[in-house]
Amino acid sequence: MNGILENIKIQEPSPIGSYSKEDVVFLLKDISNLVQEDNTATREKIIQSGGHYSEMLPIEYKPSKEYMHLFYSSLDESSRKLAISVGVVSNLIMKKRNKNLVLVSLARAGTPVGILIKRYIKFKYNLNLPHYSISIIRGKGIDENALLYILKNHPGCDIQFIDGWTGKGAIKIVLDEALKNFENKYKIKLNGDLAVLADPGYCAEIFGTREDFLIPSACLNSTVSGLVSRTFHRCDIIKENDFHGAKYYKELEKEDVSYVFIDAVVKEFSHVEYEVEEETKKLENTSPNLSWLGLKSIEKIQKTFGIKDINLIKPGVGETTRVLLRRVPWKVLVRDLNSKNLKHILLLASEKNVSVEVNTDLIYECCGIIKPL
Repeated sequence: MNGILENIKIQEPSPIGSYSKEDVVFLLKDISNLVQEDNTATREKIIQSGGHYSEMLPIEYKPSKEYMHLFYSSLDESSRKLAISVGVVSNLIMKKRNKNLVLVSLARAGTPVGILIKRYIKFKYNLNLPHYSISIIRGKGIDENALLYILKNHPGCDIQFIDGWTGKGAIKIVLDEALKNFENKYKIKLNGDLAVLADPGYCAEIFGTREDFLIPSACLNSTVSGLVSRTFHRCDIIKENDFHGAKYYKELEKEDVSYVFIDAVVKEFSHVEYEVEEETKKLENTSPNLSWLGLKSIEKIQKTFGIKDINLIKPGVGETTRVLLRRVPWKVLVRDLNSKNLKHILLLASEKNVSVEVNTDLIYECCGIIKPL
């Protein structure tokens, strides 16, 4: 393995984002002055007519008062629950993996979660693990240059991939496929087990809960993810030896609540140790049961509504929130109108005049469907 890595020339990462490098190092190329953003309607048209979502960026608006209120109220309601999930995931990672461990978050939703896991492992095990955030893109795979950089800088390390939550499991499928290609190309086998806070899709090996609830970082874009855009890959800008790209939105510094989110969850760590231990005991001796129930439930919806492209169906509270905030929504399906996890979904849907239908077959609390154009 070392021979292969020695011959590979990899650049050093340039600093990007508002997180401290003690918390995370982004292995991303800063494309701040190289790409113009497109509005939602334009992007939707391009994506649905065959363009790739990673070859353009959405406009990052300053979050409105409503979205900030939603973020703060959901953070108040869920910071304790999040701290328990973080603790459980961290414990399970430490029980399953060796001590020469590197945490690798999948940008962008995985990044704040990776920081929380790093912080919990420091709090509980007094271990300061390296933590990187790298790009993975549906239809294009994982950033191999970023993986090579990590392996070169941490010889013989065990990598733990981290994301925020699961929906249909699309990223898990991309990760498995990408690691197979990586092994064929470099003869290096990596452990593809994915750790997430919430796994309502039943497709992650390590999870804190399978409850489908709102992780507040799903409400906002870059302003809760270190002011970094979603990741970008277009061959005229991302060259063969580059990391995948992202923009750094310095102009949104005043709106940045990345550390508000981290600090609110971290301060709960010392209050939830008992619950974390109880929950860990329950999960550590049971198999993760990767039944992919979520994907099966979505395939059923695809048939029912005659939707050609399964990527227009976004299951789970986090993904539905994002459809309502960032895409062109057609309708929202909910399992139970009275669920406490759906207050903000119903509010956003009524604000945007999107119809809400009850579907008791759903595995998830809800599901957002993007308008087919």
